[in-house]
Amino acid sequence: MSMPDELDDTRAPLLDHLIELRRRLLWCILSLGITFAICLYFARPIFAFLVHPLVRAGQGKIVYTQIFEAFFVEVKVAFFAAAMLSFPVIANQIWQFVAPGLYKKERNAFLPFLIATPVLFLMGAALAYFVAVPMALHFLLGFQGNLGGIQQEALPSVGNYLTFIMQFLFGFGLAFLVPVLLMLLEQAGLVSRQQLVSLRRYAIVGNTAVAAVLSPPDIGSMIMLGVPLILLYELALIAMWFTERRRKKSDDSTALVES
Repeated sequence: MSMPDELDDTRAPLLDHLIELRRRLLWCILSLGITFAICLYFARPIFAFLVHPLVRAGQGKIVYTQIFEAFFVEVKVAFFAAAMLSFPVIANQIWQFVAPGLYKKERNAFLPFLIATPVLFLMGAALAYFVAVPMALHFLLGFQGNLGGIQQEALPSVGNYLTFIMQFLFGFGLAFLVPVLLMLLEQAGLVSRQQLVSLRRYAIVGNTAVAAVLSPPDIGSMIMLGVPLILLYELALIAMWFTERRRKKSDDSTALVES
């Protein structure tokens, strides 16, 4: 076989992978674009939903101080909502691209993590929206009132409020992905359950520090995030224990058949 033929044989699979990757990326961009157009049309109702905790906290006015601020806020709201709505399609495209290169055991191990990711993220975002954000607003808006003979009033802008609530939603959502991250590291062989058990006290300190950074500046909200993070760490250890038992039984049965 000549050298050009050998190069063609090695380039063909790479070219096929690149074509497949481009096709998957186009599907992801298409899904994101369609959902963005829909969410941009419903941007005001979506933002009204995000503003609801501010209304419940007693704030009756929200302002914008720059001419294009309200417009850009609606664009950002539409993009964030589109990213969340199109995530199942994007995750499915990633799975369709990666799955053919995995062994059956690896596919069975990776698929539950892909399913658990949006569920845990939504759980964290829901905790932020229904509990942490109202507590933070109640605390922060409590500084209004008479201040040495002058009235101090909160007038949050739409841009600042969007940044505020998105920081909490994404912060709490990502924090709830700790079990997924730990189990992926364990599946990859980078850490073991025994190592994580021995590092439990450091994990508690680390989770408390994360909760202090992501939560509002009051002890109640910090506990509200810190306790679930610690419980999720323990849940990951329990899930690893079941995974280890299943893996050991599978290895024992394989060894028995080979013998």
